[in-house]
Amino acid sequence: MKEFKRITFNKEIMGGQACIRGMRIPISLIINLVANGMTTEEITKEYPDLEPEDIKEALQYGSWLAKEELHPVLN
Repeated sequence: MKEFKRITFNKEIMGGQACIRGMRIPISLIINLVANGMTTEEITKEYPDLEPEDIKEALQYGSWLAKEELHPVLN
C-alpha cells in the first residue's frame, strides 16, 4: 500500500473509515465536496481544522483506490 501520512484508520473514529489525521472528517466527505465544486479555500473555510495538504492527500488516496488495473480476458 502506498504511504499516506495524513490518512488514518481507527475503529473508534467514524467506524474505521479513512479519515484525515485522526479527526472525524472522512476522506469520502472531502472527495464529495471537491466533486461538487468546492475549492480548497472553500473547504478549509468550512472546516478550519483541515489544511490544504489534507485535501490534496485525500484526493491522492481516492485516486489510488480507484487505480485502474487491466486484466487479460480469457476466452
